[in-house]
Amino acid sequence: MLTPLEIEELSTSFESSPPQEILTWAIENYWPQIALSSSFHTQSMPLLHMISQIRRDTLIFFLDTGYHFWETLIFREKVASEWKLNVLDLYRDARWDTFVRGQVRTLPLDDPNLCCFIHKVQPMQKALRDMRAWISGIRRDQTTARARAKILELQDDGLLKVNPMLNWTKADVQRYMEEHRLPTHPLFEKGYRSVGCAPCTTAVGVADDERAGRWRGRGKTECGLHTEMFVKKDARAIETMR
Repeated sequence: MLTPLEIEELSTSFESSPPQEILTWAIENYWPQIALSSSFHTQSMPLLHMISQIRRDTLIFFLDTGYHFWETLIFREKVASEWKLNVLDLYRDARWDTFVRGQVRTLPLDDPNLCCFIHKVQPMQKALRDMRAWISGIRRDQTTARARAKILELQDDGLLKVNPMLNWTKADVQRYMEEHRLPTHPLFEKGYRSVGCAPCTTAVGVADDERAGRWRGRGKTECGLHTEMFVKKDARAIETMR
């Protein structure tokens, strides 16, 4: 097992490495207790394609929040089937069912942080309990929070977060998509550059940032998976995003 110092040094050395090299290292060293999380929107396609070429039976977590566009669910099924991916849907804890059903239409708008905690953060925390490593597709050019991320991030509970795409830009993604003729999300051509849950996602203009349509006007840029909200293990975690 690598020490924190060794992980820090390795992370620095990976700054000039292609994502495929980082992915291969992570899978070889942490298999089978390693999983990738994906939203299956257009920007996710390169990482999913790389996984299909390196080890297609790698476990892929998809957070089925109950608020997704139908287009997202259909696209996920199509890509997973054609690429023979090992996708596991994650759902909120059943103990939240009564609460959510009572305000299913208003929760994403009235309290998006709590909604994200219930439907994304907590299910992912639970799914990763038996994992040693978690592969994420975040990039530094997406948000200010992600700009501070490292390629390898050791969590307090020992989980290693691996961010192989961290140094890629939007142009790198587009280049890879074109080179490999990868499919785009059905809503991409309609202006949805980054697709999350339907109540919290809008189309954006050509000149806008790709994530400008996420929680527009809400003062929120992250669901919590890639912030301090994820580190905290109870509902008080939402306070870190308020």
